[in-house]
Amino acid sequence: MSAESATAVAPAGPDTSGSSSGGRHLRLALFVIAAAQLMVVLDATITNIALPAIQTDLGVSDANLAWIVNSYALAFDGLLLLGGKAGDLFGRRKMFQVGTAVFTLASLLGGLAPNESLLIGARVLQGVGAALAAPSALALITTTFPAGKSRNTAMGVYAAMGGVGATVGLLLGGTLTDLLDWRWVFFVNIPIGLAVLAGTRTLVEARRHPGRLDVPGAITGTGGLIALVYGITRGGEHGWTDGVTLVSFAAAAVLLTAFLYLQARTIDPMMPLRLFKDRTRSGSYATMLFVGAGMFATFYL
Repeated sequence: MSAESATAVAPAGPDTSGSSSGGRHLRLALFVIAAAQLMVVLDATITNIALPAIQTDLGVSDANLAWIVNSYALAFDGLLLLGGKAGDLFGRRKMFQVGTAVFTLASLLGGLAPNESLLIGARVLQGVGAALAAPSALALITTTFPAGKSRNTAMGVYAAMGGVGATVGLLLGGTLTDLLDWRWVFFVNIPIGLAVLAGTRTLVEARRHPGRLDVPGAITGTGGLIALVYGITRGGEHGWTDGVTLVSFAAAAVLLTAFLYLQARTIDPMMPLRLFKDRTRSGSYATMLFVGAGMFATFYL
């Protein structure tokens, strides 16, 4: 799913510029989308400061401690393309609601987790919810906000939440751990998630994108990304010549090559390769890749 395809199928939306009730409606819709984006990004960093307290309370080994952070990233990043495509096919508002509900439930389970296994499992489930909600949130901006100043403002706020969420996650994680308990880094998502779900009625559903789920693309793309992220994570823990690390990288290379081959030949691809023909867009993708890699690695250390 792309912003380009989302815009192509999105109606212009009602003209609410002269209506105070319409203005309130759009402000509430912006709050819902911004809060969801903040919550998703926030959880990539909020656990970092809480890690020592989690380790002490649950007896987490040094080897498994990083997985409390990495398991979220693994599920989120690996399933993001699939989540976007699901929104195209089954309805973006519906998938946004499902993703937010899954994320909120997983936050409750994480806060109640009695051991490291259940906590890591809850983090994986959070990543699944985030992968369903995040791409649909961006697409819903084009269906809810009329083109022009209103949509531009919404896009700006959405983008700002990415940077704000990463920073606020560190500050809020430290504050909650210090004043309350590490479990509140998960519980804090519950009221936000419930508020977002209650406000989704303000979002305008787009016409569903015709087509079908690209199952081979979903398997190769999702599997390749998961293998790549796992290989990077394991390499940092066990060394870059570790057997499992090398197998993960080899599997990622094979699966992602197959994914690109399939995307170039399928009628309804998950990731249209024409997106990369624009040098400005490709450069932006590469820049954000390196920014994210450097920033989140630094946060953990």
